[in-house]
Amino acid sequence: MRAYIFVKTKPATSLQVVGRIKRKVKEVVQADAIYGRFDAVIIIEAPSLDSINEILYKVIEKDPNIIHTETSLVLSS
Repeated sequence: MRAYIFVKTKPATSLQVVGRIKRKVKEVVQADAIYGRFDAVIIIEAPSLDSINEILYKVIEKDPNIIHTETSLVLSS
């Protein structure tokens, strides 16, 4: 299962957040700091929705520089 996680960070911290998430989460396929409505996008692949939920709530959202996340799940691959 694949998920796109759109992230808003505290000002000037998006590159730090992306680097930290890449190191901490082995399920990360890609993570980039971006311009626009969100500051970063993280793509993860995990075996189940429960796994994605655990990664999102126990690792990604615990980062002190993350203000908000929005997750979109891929319907089919």
